[in-house]
Amino acid sequence: MKLREITSAFANRVDQLSELLGKMTWYLTLAMVMAGAYNALVRSLSGWAHLDPSDGEILQKTLYWIGEIARQGSSNTFIELQWYLFSVVFLIGGAYALKADAHVRVDILYNRLSVKGKAWINIVGTIIFLLPFCALMLWTSWPVVVDSWVRLEGSADPGGLPRYPLLTMVPLAFILLMVQGLATAAREVLQLLSSKDART
Repeated sequence: MKLREITSAFANRVDQLSELLGKMTWYLTLAMVMAGAYNALVRSLSGWAHLDPSDGEILQKTLYWIGEIARQGSSNTFIELQWYLFSVVFLIGGAYALKADAHVRVDILYNRLSVKGKAWINIVGTIIFLLPFCALMLWTSWPVVVDSWVRLEGSADPGGLPRYPLLTMVPLAFILLMVQGLATAAREVLQLLSSKDART
């Protein structure tokens, strides 16, 4: 009985963490959209910087200065920030999607199975596919992340963002996905045990 309580507490804590990460992705998505809108706006307005302000027309001078301000406000930092945020949303959102059962299932048989059958599919799928895949991704990404931190890898573009914090998100994301997979499998095991107890 004690083991069941520990397993249930573990699954609850992991679900809470994944739920928190899911809420974080909402705010990160909003920030990503705002960064994209800013990039599009300054890119559009910066075209006015090519106007000739010496012809004396107030409108053309005004448009020129607006374009010049927009050109000065454009930077690789904001451009890279947009896809950095997208990457983080994609990576940390995986654990939440697993917790919410939002991943795409290409399985015409799964929905026809009983609760017990679905539980067994989820347990076996986690052990045979999800956990080894996460372990493989950790094994292959870790040397790249370590090398990036050793070199303090930065962007190839002037004014760009450092790369090593973003690369760190790759193994972190698969650790979170692995832990959520274990929590999901643990819940399925508890459900099977409860069903067995109910029959006896």
